Amino acid sequence: MNRRVVITGMGVRAPGSPGKAAFWDLLSSGRTATRRISFFDPSPYRSQVAAEVDFDAAAEGLTPREVRRMDRATQLAVVAAREAVADSGINLDAVSPYRMGVSLGSAVAAATSLEQEYLVLSDSGSNWLMSPDHLSPHMFDHMIPSIMPAEIAWAFGAEGPVTMVSDGCTSGLDSVGHAVSLIREGSADVMIAGATDTPITPIVVACFDAIKATTTYNDDPAHASKPFDGTRNGFVLAEGAAVFVLEELTAARRRGAHVYAEVGGFATRCNAYHMTGLKADGREMAEAIRAALDQAQVHPSVVDYINAHGSGTKQNDRHETAAFKRSLGEYAYKTPISSIKSMVGHSLGAVGSIEIAASLLAMEHHTVPPTANLHVSDPQCDLDYVPNAAREHRTDTVLTVGSGFGGFQSAMVLTQPDREAA
Repeated sequence: MNRRVVITGMGVRAPGSPGKAAFWDLLSSGRTATRRISFFDPSPYRSQVAAEVDFDAAAEGLTPREVRRMDRATQLAVVAAREAVADSGINLDAVSPYRMGVSLGSAVAAATSLEQEYLVLSDSGSNWLMSPDHLSPHMFDHMIPSIMPAEIAWAFGAEGPVTMVSDGCTSGLDSVGHAVSLIREGSADVMIAGATDTPITPIVVACFDAIKATTTYNDDPAHASKPFDGTRNGFVLAEGAAVFVLEELTAARRRGAHVYAEVGGFATRCNAYHMTGLKADGREMAEAIRAALDQAQVHPSVVDYINAHGSGTKQNDRHETAAFKRSLGEYAYKTPISSIKSMVGHSLGAVGSIEIAASLLAMEHHTVPPTANLHVSDPQCDLDYVPNAAREHRTDTVLTVGSGFGGFQSAMVLTQPDREAA
């Protein structure tokens, strides 16, 4: 069995944008949502900027009990899932609960709540020995990442495959890719899939400070994220969530659903090389791209837009540029490419799903979002990175890619379901 899988619903909670409409407005206008960290005093840290989500749990319809029980990342995921299900127009009562599942990605899971609980128990780190008397009754939930997709399953009555995918910064692509596989093979008919992360906490900021991966443009937060720019010096940490409803194509058409795109191909590879290092030739990402294109039966000449990982580190940007050239050949020079991390930062495991959302909206509006803050050319990044302003462009086929610590490289091809195979 090899059923075709389409995306029919979308929910987004990203920096500067409480929903998909505001998200697209921010991207298409080239605005940035990066700012000085407000969640805590960032002055002791090397990097003091981030892209935060303006999120009001009560206004989003979460009850006080839900807010107390769920980590911030879980809250974002549940709210995004509600938006996605509503957007899809699907009647879940008509779907067998055993044929509906959840696939959620996250890199650092409940990092926010774990750090908060540690600060309470240790009296902000002053006590080495900690008494369990002040332990939250929900601490177990924060320790077990699988509780995050379980919350979505409980919210919608999904009793089929429910999975947590956590493989760093490709989690948001890989979780959707896993959901596609389950529908293709016949294990599920409907999947709620996406990713969420809320890593803007002192411990996570300190970890990236230690390896000098994040930017030091603290005096100009709005222009701190500079993918592919010659003056870049690290990425901007972010948070967010994006969740989708995926269905088998025939069933979606039968109920008259709006189809954003078909997931034509997905592949993931590992470089088996280094925790954070990348080979300059981009071979592993190129292999993932080639495999995804082959699965989708898409020739490189058919790709209308590439949504790049584009983190804003020299190593990643140059590795990715090499991968595009290696996998697409001459067409790499002819295809518009951009990084939305220039506007919404790098939300670790969530960003792959947020970039899928951006890709779907680019297809919907036939507009390529820009790479903001791109003013100084890097000779080793010599492709068309759509600097600073959105570009109207026929966008029927999109390649979106991700790269993560541990050597993970993933690629997904989104297409219009009625296109002819190339």
